[in-house]
Amino acid sequence: MKTKIVVLGAGRWGTHLVRNFWEHPDAELVAVVDPFLERLTTLKNRLNFNSDVVLATDWESLRGTLEIDAVVIATPAVTHYSLIQDALVRGYHILAEKPLTLTARESLELCRLAQQQQRQLMVDHTYLFHPAVTRGKEVVESECLGELHYGYAARTNLGPVRQDVDAVWDLAIHDIAIFNNWLGELPVQVQAIGKVWLQKGEGKEDRGERDEYYPLPAQGLADFVRVTLTYPSGFLAEIHLCWSNPDKQRRLAVVGSRGTLIFDEMQSETPLTIQHGYFQQEGEFFNPAGIRCEVMEIEKKEPLGVVCDRFLASVRSNEVSTVSSGWVGADLVQILNCLSQSLAEGGKAVTIPPSSPS
Repeated sequence: MKTKIVVLGAGRWGTHLVRNFWEHPDAELVAVVDPFLERLTTLKNRLNFNSDVVLATDWESLRGTLEIDAVVIATPAVTHYSLIQDALVRGYHILAEKPLTLTARESLELCRLAQQQQRQLMVDHTYLFHPAVTRGKEVVESECLGELHYGYAARTNLGPVRQDVDAVWDLAIHDIAIFNNWLGELPVQVQAIGKVWLQKGEGKEDRGERDEYYPLPAQGLADFVRVTLTYPSGFLAEIHLCWSNPDKQRRLAVVGSRGTLIFDEMQSETPLTIQHGYFQQEGEFFNPAGIRCEVMEIEKKEPLGVVCDRFLASVRSNEVSTVSSGWVGADLVQILNCLSQSLAEGGKAVTIPPSSPS
């Protein structure tokens, strides 16, 4: 039996989710909801929906009138908590676009509610399902990199500029999720410094025609942020984030005593490589040795397609995702909350409270 799906939100990312569920053999797309009718019309024409797919601009009037198994939420982050809470209470499984919510307290509350309702809550942390990230985790766990020392990442581009969250919440979550996944641990301390150029938020005159979905905080939305993460093992990771830089970068690396694992999305044919190399000590000198580059073979799969497939499998088995459950999403929201605190306090180091057991 196919899983009956409703997608809330047909914006830039929501359209990709709609496409994947529309094309998946185990899913039945029941409805797509978005406040902008032109989006729905464009999507209908592009994907050639049949008449069975309901297109609606108002979820409030539609809910409770359709037979639904799961709700996919791709709406502004500020709306996630209320939408997910309502859907869980109604007995629906949930796939939510990242971030899960904007506060750790709300995220944990939703995780517990999903547990009580015996429904699955999964977060679309797409990179955790990227074949290169999956293979990269295997490489790290093989210990071929030697003792892990530190990591670094860069995520820059000229847009898209979010109006609901800053560069930390929009961009950092990807690299933090990958570092956490590869290391098998969560950071214990974070720091963040940044700059605001586009959406300064210094007064009402700067807010423009912003609706209730996009309240601009007093400090504005940071366009550039530099993040430092400290892990229990002593591993340090630095992340450079900016959505106002035409030098597009999507690169993350983990450095060990015997090599560096590099995930570079901009290298479409060879996104995952190991730069092998280490030092041989001769007296008081340290000489490079074993230098070579190894290209890792990875599967050719669309990561979001894997997300949708795993979500449907989780719904069918009613088992919690081992990769990107609500609890994983809650841990990431906790980290982002602490980074926001550090950013607001000028880069002060913030200790992350212990995560709640799942």
